[in-house]
Amino acid sequence: MPLQKKCPKCSSFSLIKSGIIGNRQRYKCKECAYYFTVDKIGKEIDNYFVVKALQLYIEGLSFRESERILGISHVTISNWIKKYNIKRPINATYHPTYKILSESELQEYFKSRENLKGKGMIITEVGDKFMLIKWDRFKD
Repeated sequence: MPLQKKCPKCSSFSLIKSGIIGNRQRYKCKECAYYFTVDKIGKEIDNYFVVKALQLYIEGLSFRESERILGISHVTISNWIKKYNIKRPINATYHPTYKILSESELQEYFKSRENLKGKGMIITEVGDKFMLIKWDRFKD
């Protein structure tokens, strides 16, 4: 039994042939009246990177900084922010800094007590490295 095509818009299997365009069969969906020639094939990005990009945005990193870290276009990241309607917390005094560290560098970083005093931080895995995002918790 051959693979049955489905509508890329509504996922219905109720299709009819609707001519040929560019040597490819064109179809029309009976359910939503959508026309298409081939299955939509796009570069799908793992949800892991979507979540990381959203985390980095919430933590205050710019789209371009996130692009350099994750290797994903800043436009794609911007589109995800719009798609999921993500808003940053409003806090003008919150200015995080970040570092990308290997596992051994991260262990070395935590050996110094001075790096921990009065700081808030989040550590997240990014590929084979770790991202340390930190900010001052207390102002003197």
